[in-house]
This record gives sequence, structure tokens and C-alpha cells, in this order.
Amino acid sequence: MQQHRNGKILALLFTGVLMGALDISIVGPAIPAIEETIKVDHRSLSWIFSIYVLFNLVGVSLLSKLSDLYGRRNIYVFSVAVFAIGSLIVAMANDITLLLIGRAVQGFGASGIFPVASAVIGDIYPPEKRGRTLGMIGAVFGIAFIIGPVIAGVLLLWFKWNALFLINLPIAAVVIFYAWRMLPSKKSVVKPHFDWMGMVLIALLLSSFAYGINNIEASEGVKGILSLNVFPFLLITLITLPVFVILEKRSPSPVVKIELFDVKQIRIVGLVAFGTGIIQAVTIFVPEMAVNLFGVTTSQASFMLIPFVLAIAIGSPVAGRLIDKIGSRAIVMAGLMLAATGLLFFYFNSASKVNFYTAGIFMGLGSAMLQGSALRYIMLNEVQSSERALGQGIITLFTSTGQMTGATLIGIVVASMSSRVDGYSKSFLIIAVIALSVMIISYRLKSRSEELAGASATVA
Repeated sequence: MQQHRNGKILALLFTGVLMGALDISIVGPAIPAIEETIKVDHRSLSWIFSIYVLFNLVGVSLLSKLSDLYGRRNIYVFSVAVFAIGSLIVAMANDITLLLIGRAVQGFGASGIFPVASAVIGDIYPPEKRGRTLGMIGAVFGIAFIIGPVIAGVLLLWFKWNALFLINLPIAAVVIFYAWRMLPSKKSVVKPHFDWMGMVLIALLLSSFAYGINNIEASEGVKGILSLNVFPFLLITLITLPVFVILEKRSPSPVVKIELFDVKQIRIVGLVAFGTGIIQAVTIFVPEMAVNLFGVTTSQASFMLIPFVLAIAIGSPVAGRLIDKIGSRAIVMAGLMLAATGLLFFYFNSASKVNFYTAGIFMGLGSAMLQGSALRYIMLNEVQSSERALGQGIITLFTSTGQMTGATLIGIVVASMSSRVDGYSKSFLIIAVIALSVMIISYRLKSRSEELAGASATVA
């Protein structure tokens, strides 16, 4: 009976994650249609993506912490409702300002969906079954990136771009209805106390970092970093970080529990998550690389990513099951090695379509092993049950920061080269070296036997 109920809860969580992942994958095809109806300059166009990431970063710590304090069900329902409101605002937008507001609200709502879903899995499944279940969530992302562009293409044949966001509303309504009835809602036994000063500081820290790094004009080199739109915000980031750490150590109920990083396993997970984000940034530029290499259209280049997303969809559940058998350290190291191999395929002979598709498969398998389950599995085992959502939020935080850093790194390298293709190849080589370096460090993660021994102490 309990197993049947857990299966229903999983289906519910997967639906919520699928909704959020689909929204990411359908935005790209919607951009040309949005430009036809809303006057958008190049800088504002980039913010359609960036503002989503920014508010996702700001919200993940807040909603993860609230989930640990006030119960998974309450915050999951709240997150899905906020995401739906953001979708409605985007669908109703008739100018860029309203569109960006809607995207910001969407990003904030989405910041609670994935960490809380992962935390619920930690609540209802024992350690020996968490890996395969988290792997299935990773597969949901792969499926979303496969069917997202197809759904967008079909809807745009018959409807305006607004319909792409309106479809979130009935899905969200169903998820909220069943989430309220089915999800566990155990609240913290500790008297709730929220660290509002910490939340303000982390919002300032992340906002200044995101704004500064997204405004770097790669073509201007060092001057771009020293510009008034970049340097002051990066300086605020550097000043705010130590202040935030000091205050969080003193807080009775911190937004980010700094003491967690006293654990070697968690420090390594944070580093690997950051490196994984840098690696994931590559996928943003691969379609443009295909356009320059093979002379295909933008839509054709997107379809050339199918081997990559298929590898994620197939590899994620397999990686999850392997974690339960051989442990997360082996999966993390294999994922980083596969990702580095794919990047090296891009570098050495990217002009070959066979090599291009092979690189995509290696990158997809590597991503499946890293983003789908391994890191989240480790974090679930290392934190107490009352801090599971917070731990998942930390992974999202480091991964998203790595994505922004990786995108900026690639942009700077490409701008410094005479040929875009050469720039992409050189930047992919640099990221391959980063992946291999992180892989060496990840060897210090716990073995399978150490993992199981430690997990038993954190089961609630």
C-alpha cells in the first residue's frame, strides 16, 4: 500500500518537474515569435533567459529553507502556484517589461520545485532506493528537452506564442490539487525562526553577481570587466560574501548553514556542482557552433542536439540504478570523464558530423550521471532530514552559478579569437581540462561502503 502511494507521489513530483523543464525548452523556439509582436533589443532579449536564472538563484535558498521549516507540501504547492502566476503574466505580456516581470516570477517559483521534489524523495525512500528514483527525475529533464521543441513547433503552427505559457496553467492546477492531498507535510519540530537578514544578503550577493557577469561585453576584454555595468556589481559580490558567511554562522536558523561545509563530502559536492554548471553551459553554444561548422539553419542545429538529449533520457535512470549498486563516487568520476571526452571530441575534429554526434552522446551521458542523481544522492545522505531541501538548494545554487560562469568564460574566449569556431573549440578544451581536474578531486568522495554507513545515521 505504501509503495503504491509512493508511486503516485513520484508521478506527481515528475509532473511538476516536467512542467518546469518544458518551460525552459520551449522558450528558445518562442523567441522569434516574441520578437514579431514585442519590440525587443538584443540586450533585453538576453535578459529573457538571464532574469529567470537570477530569480531562480535568489529563490532557491529561501524556498528550500521554508520547506524544511513549514513542510514540503506547503512550499511545493506555493512554488507551483507562483510558477503558474508567472506563466500567466508572460502569456499576457504586450511589452518587454511585463514579459521580464513574468519570467522573474516564473524563475522564483521554479526555484522551489526541483529542490523540494528531491527532498521529498529523501523523506519517503531509504538510501538504497534514492539513487534510481533521483535518476528518474533526471530522465524527466531529458524527455522535456526532447518533446519541448516539438510541442512548441506544433503549437506555434496554430496559436500565438502566448499559448506556450498558457498550457502551464491547467498542468499547475492538477499538480496543486493532488499535491495538497498526497504530499507529506511534516513541519520542523524546532520553533520557526527565519533569517531575514541572511536572505537579504544572499539576494544582494546573487543579484550583483548575476547582473555583473551577464553584463560583461566579451568583445571588450578587460575593459568590459572594468565597465560601470560590471565592476561595481562584482565588487559588491566580493564584499558581501564574507559578511554573509559571518552572519550566517551566528544565525540560529541560517538561510545557508555554513557549518555544512565543514564536511569534506559536502565541500567536494559543491565544487563538482559548480564544475557541472560550467560544463552544462557548453550546450547553450553548441547549436551556434553547428550553424558555423555545417551551414545549417538554427532549427536544424537544434535537432542536431537530439543524440545529446536522448543520452540524458536514457542515461539518467541507468546512472541512478548504478549508484545504488556501486556508489556515487564512481558515477561522479565517470560522468566527468565522459563529459571531458565529449568536449575533446568537439575540440580535435569538430568539422566531422560523426564526431559532432559522438561528442553529443558523450556529453549527454556525462550530464546524466552528474545532474540527474549522483550529487543529490550524496547530499541527501550527508544532511539531517530537517535540512534535506536546504541541501538540494545548495546544489542548485552552485550549479546555476557555474552555468553563468561557464557561459561568460566561453563568450570571452570566443570574442578573443578571429574565428568563432576556433573560439568554441578553444573554450571547450579549457572546460575539458576543468572537468578532468574536478574528476581528480572527486576521487576524495566516500566509497560505497562508507556512503551506506553514513546514510544510516541521517535517516529520519
